[in-house]
Amino acid sequence: MASAVGLRGDFDGVGLVRLARLSGHANQVRRLLALAVIYDGGARHEAARVGGVGLQTVRDWVLRFNAQGPDGLLDGKAPGPRRVLGPEHKRALAEVIEQGPIPASHGVVRWRIVDLIQWLFDEYGVSVSKQTLSRDLRAMGYRKLTARPRHHAQEADAIDVFKKTSQPSWQRSKRHSRVARP
Repeated sequence: MASAVGLRGDFDGVGLVRLARLSGHANQVRRLLALAVIYDGGARHEAARVGGVGLQTVRDWVLRFNAQGPDGLLDGKAPGPRRVLGPEHKRALAEVIEQGPIPASHGVVRWRIVDLIQWLFDEYGVSVSKQTLSRDLRAMGYRKLTARPRHHAQEADAIDVFKKTSQPSWQRSKRHSRVARP
């Protein structure tokens, strides 16, 4: 069986109990008190009982305490998955969007999310979902806007010919006096 990992020498059991009293984090207090048992000469299984955990967890606490001190026993936030699009991807994506697509080379006349996903995959080998790219584009300040289609040979005067100009069907009602009749 492997030997137990030793605790750092700049703390003692009384000091950890004092830190536990000053702490406002319940989980840190529990961990500090468990390590105080070890400092006071108690067995690791006794520290695990005080902390309400197993021996492996106590070992993990010891390693965190040795590396970072009492702050290492605070609950940390998990880092989560890394971002799919890095800053260089976003910069290139912004340039491509601002320039607009070239129909001959890109094969599209306007950018859609699926087209940008394909462009990212072709250029960088990055696979990203529609939802993720949409969220990132929105965070970059882009909005999903589509211009109303207009035919290239449309005449401005031709529109007025086809507009309906019917008369309004309502008429002004006769005014009734509100004076009471005798």
